Amino acid sequence: MPEKLTLMRGMHDVLPEETPAWRWLEGVLRGVAERFSYEEIRFPTLEYTELFQRGVGGSTDVVQKEMYTFTDRDGSSVTLRPEGTASVVRAFVEHALHAGPLPLKVYYIAPNFRHEKPQAGRLREHHQFGVECFGPSAPAADAEVVALAHTFLTALGLKDIVLHVNSIGCPACRPAYHTALRAYFEARADTLCPTCRERLSRNPLRILDCKNPDCRALAGNAPVITDHLCPDCRAHHQGLADHLAAMDIPFVPDPMLVRGLDYYTRTVFEFTTDCIGAQSTLCGGGRYDGLVSTLGGPPTPAMGFGSGLERLLLALEAQGVKPERPTPCQLYIAAMGEAAARLTTALTAALRGSGVKAERDLMGRSLKAQMKQANRLGAAYVLVLGADELAAGRGVLKRMDGGGADLPCELSLRGLLTALDLIVGQADGHDLKEELQ
Repeated sequence: MPEKLTLMRGMHDVLPEETPAWRWLEGVLRGVAERFSYEEIRFPTLEYTELFQRGVGGSTDVVQKEMYTFTDRDGSSVTLRPEGTASVVRAFVEHALHAGPLPLKVYYIAPNFRHEKPQAGRLREHHQFGVECFGPSAPAADAEVVALAHTFLTALGLKDIVLHVNSIGCPACRPAYHTALRAYFEARADTLCPTCRERLSRNPLRILDCKNPDCRALAGNAPVITDHLCPDCRAHHQGLADHLAAMDIPFVPDPMLVRGLDYYTRTVFEFTTDCIGAQSTLCGGGRYDGLVSTLGGPPTPAMGFGSGLERLLLALEAQGVKPERPTPCQLYIAAMGEAAARLTTALTAALRGSGVKAERDLMGRSLKAQMKQANRLGAAYVLVLGADELAAGRGVLKRMDGGGADLPCELSLRGLLTALDLIVGQADGHDLKEELQ
């Protein structure tokens, strides 16, 4: 027997019993995004490596350590997408979407790939819900993006979620902060981890994002960016706070929050929870006013966030939130004999074409086994077809929950829909009989 093949490390199968929770989650995310007038954008999984080197930043762990990069047959370097924002901005520039009406507000649900240590909620292939808003520079736009994240987390039923907010300044004020930060860490370089010693010369801001305990202890006493903001950044930061207060969205000022990508300017934020262990961030993002021009477009303010679906599902499970289940089977037709099986084929096809969730046996099971299968599927009614039913042209819909009366019916599409009208009308909100008039 050939050796059994297995998944690559850090990858994950979503099995049929798990997909209803994924579909429910995705439906909530799409519904909230569209309520805020965001439209869906889709983009390829594979991009030229230069997009992420320029867009994400050469000093980031994503570019230095985590990307799946290889040489294509034409000699070009290509990369499996590690994050969504750079791809959206590339599409925004390439298709001249900036020439259309602004703001442009888009969302996506897509897989990303990072070669890092697999952990709960942090897989090498993970799925991300993201939104991007191009055009507005006012703090009201920052607040609306934060509010969208707050709204979907609330809509999912999650509790005890904390919003952290910071400003990391702009190109006008950040250099002075870098100087102060570099001086502080250079005096304590012996305590830094090897990675942060390298960051010290390239981008000392990245040290604040390090998870090494020694580096985090040092960072706790480092100069804070909010003491170095220029007047415009300070006013923008206060404006965001005012808009969040107007919407009754509480937040924690967090001068240590910098996010892990180089393109952020001014506002950065995260929603966190303590219910899923170390991977506590459920959603994070910020403003990236320079990224469009970095990737060849005109200067365009922008703001967005990303949220990992795997982490959201972990948080939902940890907090005991039960996703909505799909509608169970409405009618199971159990057949005895070849003639009954042929009629079952015709009836289930006609029912499905009319919007009824109908099922039948395909495994040649006994009647007893078919009834067990109907029960496993959660069927509301079962119709048993045998020689007597075929001869009479009539059958009986039996309720599987044991309550209420059985429903006699003719063995035709119209007869079944008439008998099923009550439960179908409750499930779908319309009268299927009317479709046959």
